[in-house]
Amino acid sequence: MGRYVIEQEARTSAEPATVYRLLRDGSTWPDWSLIEAFELENAGDDQPEGVGAVRVFVNGRIRGRDQVTGYEQDRQFRYIHLGGLPVRNYEGQVDLAPDNGGTIITWRVTFDAKYFGTGMFIHRPLTQFIGEATQGLAKYAATL
Repeated sequence: MGRYVIEQEARTSAEPATVYRLLRDGSTWPDWSLIEAFELENAGDDQPEGVGAVRVFVNGRIRGRDQVTGYEQDRQFRYIHLGGLPVRNYEGQVDLAPDNGGTIITWRVTFDAKYFGTGMFIHRPLTQFIGEATQGLAKYAATL
């Protein structure tokens, strides 16, 4: 079993601060992604959605639990997946790079399949989901 990598990129006319604010606020995710509902299960150490916060995202029958692991103001957001998908060692990182008054969004995910032989079946829909989230974030941020 190999480690799976997904990387998606999009450009938006919005400034990095706008994109960063949307990433940090889980309640906005249903506005720009396939996520249908959000709830904050546990607050973070220094603020509600700070490091250590557990955020629950619902998409159909999938109830995913992610934990915020780090961030750099207007530059980067990091998280791990705790449960909901059949994966192990899932790490997500969204980098924001200024670009002529806008932002280049690079969303990178790495994971291992939880069950032998299932990785390719998870990789394809997860790639589509991350791609749509990246594009949706870029488009939505440009409207603010």
